[in-house]
Amino acid sequence: MPTLNLFTNVPVDAVVASDILKDATRAVAKIIGKPESYVMILMNGGVPIAFAGTEEPAAYGELISIGGLGPSVNGKLSSTIAEILQIKLSIDSSRFYIKFYDVQVRAKEISTSHEFEGFGAALTYLATTVEGFERT
Repeated sequence: MPTLNLFTNVPVDAVVASDILKDATRAVAKIIGKPESYVMILMNGGVPIAFAGTEEPAAYGELISIGGLGPSVNGKLSSTIAEILQIKLSIDSSRFYIKFYDVQVRAKEISTSHEFEGFGAALTYLATTVEGFERT
């Protein structure tokens, strides 16, 4: 599930927040290539932030995704989210920073997760076909 956490020192009313959430959800889903139903966006307005030594309008973001990220995707996401923040909150793109986390899932982690209990046969097959797999 791609999750984008946005923080800004600009106060954000409910209507603007809703617009940002909708636009950012569409953008993240389209650029990463995952359904909108998998995307979560969190908007935190009015957070004390100093950037480059000033408290002028600024924003910080963290995007976490299981796959789908990389240099070209990250560049597109960064510029698209910066554009949304520029339009909706008048935050200059030079005062926006985003950090990307591409989380990799390993077969061993999946096999020990209670969320996947119904996939025992598939995981057993996977365990016998993935080199270096250790059963726990």
